[in-house]
Amino acid sequence: MNVDVSITRSLPQPGTPAAYFNRELSWLAFNERVLDEACNERHPLLERLRFLSISGSNLDEFMMIRVAGLVGQVSRGIEKPSLDGRTPAQQLAAVAERMGRLTARQQEVWTSLRRQLAACDIHIADEQRISEAAFRTLREYFLDEIMPLVTPQAIDPAHPFPFVANKGAGLLFAVRRDADGEELIEMILLPAALPRFVRVPGDDAIWISLPRLVERFAKELFPGFTITGDGVFRVLRDSDIEIEEEAEDLVRTFRSAIQRRRRGQVIQLELEDNCDPAAEQLLLDRLGVDATAVIRTSGMIGIEGLADIVAEDRPDLKFESYAPRYPERILEHDGDAFDAIREKDIIIHHPYESFEVVVDFIRQAAADPDVVAIKQTLYRAGSQSAVIAALIAAAEAGKSVTAIVELKARFDEEQNLKWASELERAGVQVVYGFLNWKTHAKVAMVVRREEDGFRSYCHFGTGNYHPVTARIYTDLSFFTADPCLARDAAKMFNFVTGYIEPHETECLAIAPHDLRSTLYAMIDAEIANATDGQPSGIWLKCNQITDQGIIDRLYAASIASVPVEIVCRGICSLRPQVPGLSENIRVKSIIGRFLEHSRIYAFANGHRLPSPQAQLFISSADLMERNLDRRVEALIPIRNRTVHDQVLQQVLLANMLDTEQSWWLDADGNYARASERQDGKPFNCHRYFMTNPSLSGRGGALEEGGVPKLTLRKGAA
Repeated sequence: MNVDVSITRSLPQPGTPAAYFNRELSWLAFNERVLDEACNERHPLLERLRFLSISGSNLDEFMMIRVAGLVGQVSRGIEKPSLDGRTPAQQLAAVAERMGRLTARQQEVWTSLRRQLAACDIHIADEQRISEAAFRTLREYFLDEIMPLVTPQAIDPAHPFPFVANKGAGLLFAVRRDADGEELIEMILLPAALPRFVRVPGDDAIWISLPRLVERFAKELFPGFTITGDGVFRVLRDSDIEIEEEAEDLVRTFRSAIQRRRRGQVIQLELEDNCDPAAEQLLLDRLGVDATAVIRTSGMIGIEGLADIVAEDRPDLKFESYAPRYPERILEHDGDAFDAIREKDIIIHHPYESFEVVVDFIRQAAADPDVVAIKQTLYRAGSQSAVIAALIAAAEAGKSVTAIVELKARFDEEQNLKWASELERAGVQVVYGFLNWKTHAKVAMVVRREEDGFRSYCHFGTGNYHPVTARIYTDLSFFTADPCLARDAAKMFNFVTGYIEPHETECLAIAPHDLRSTLYAMIDAEIANATDGQPSGIWLKCNQITDQGIIDRLYAASIASVPVEIVCRGICSLRPQVPGLSENIRVKSIIGRFLEHSRIYAFANGHRLPSPQAQLFISSADLMERNLDRRVEALIPIRNRTVHDQVLQQVLLANMLDTEQSWWLDADGNYARASERQDGKPFNCHRYFMTNPSLSGRGGALEEGGVPKLTLRKGAA
């Protein structure tokens, strides 16, 4: 085939900036897909409102961490380019432009949803519908519940400017004293403990925002004054935590860092369009905010606050309730997890199967007199953690309990400090891991005394030991009594607790030791098979792909004609479908009722995917430099035939087949909703797992025909 040399030279080459998408812009594209679900008419109306709220919460975190980081780099004069060749200043400019479009669209979606909710008799900030009797009740609520908590403060040289916390909101009032005509600026900060929206008492579903409620009854706060202007504002601050390398006491250092974070640099100031000009200038001066950090809106400030309204008791406007199944394999053994695991390996698919089985595993270990030791990693455990309670019970029962508590879990640092303190008081050996690396692996190991000696039971997860997120995140829990995996898990724990390098592991690959090299070897093997004319293929499911080394390896696989299929929910710096570079790589993102969180990596191994002979792994690690080089992560091989089939030919294949919640990424960085399958039948992987019998609790369901068989053939499923 003759190739135009001039065209070839213009195509992106591995290692050049044109071969990669910008990380920050890719994240914003992800949040645009989340926002688009708020427009998805297949979803019930209040669930669409929830997606809008999530898009606001996501954007807040992006500002507090990623944008704050770019602002810091620019202020320090750092010009190191990103993977796609942009300086921090160039990234910041591109992000600001993209965010402007995103926030404008959020307001458009909010206006549309508000109108649709009104048609369903849910009225938001619609004072015209509030009766005089309801207003009297609201006034009493204001006087009893709000007024005691708020403090008007004059802003002048005699009064220090109050501290506005991160994500703090407030109101500025321009007032004129009736007695002498003196004009003042008054500030009222809204306590974080108060809800963002208040439901008006009565049968009608009418909600009013807290700022509007304060404005409505502001005269109660300023007797003797005439209010001449007002405006709502909200502040976001730099919320990243940096730890000095020479820190001697990690707990004390983190407590101090959390306090500093509350006073971080203001990154964004949200204002209403009609905010009093004098009050606006005062805010800019006192907060030290550049005008470029100001976002003005004629709509709602603090989109994430709409989550309050989703609590409205309207089942007809929400997803049909779903109760996770308890794994049948455990029930068949009368709830004895150890007996079931000892018989054979088990894979649990959350949230379709209950996370309670993981909690019960630890609870049983705590109560079992034959259990002598428990070791567990804790990255995020939530504010009400049954897992923590079980570990405390085990320690109080005299068992040896070791907990690796990660203090550097962003926005969970304070909660994890609390858990660490409680665990230590109960006699648990608490370890904080490495200063510069996060321990992100999800592993629990129980050592039990049995007739033939000590046996170790392990749990390996792709998600956190967090009972709340386990109800909405799709993750995998793998239970095994395989001695090989247990020995490797022990080496991983020794690595974190005693800095003992996990050399010569038998099964596990552990980051930052050899997880990267293991993935490289798997990709290289597929390249070799394709080069030799053997079947080849790579299927990857993860949350983010940003690591240049992995991306370049996948480009090499594509160039060698290895078909690569990727399900990447969030950031993707890899450019698919580029001729001569990645034409054999397809990338899609799934956004739906549940948040796709599991990481699954499959390699054809000389056969055609999905094949029982494929090399299959689950992991806690995404394909990012931080996961591969700066975190403790685990890559777990799945070798049990039944579990292998369940993960590859059900969980992963269903993700590959999904059309209803999938978005395809093109070579220019644009995402488009997946079209219907060739047979014209849509497929929703979330619905599939919700409506079919237990896949992982009873593996025989596949062979017995109890679960519809999925296939890549046209017209399947």
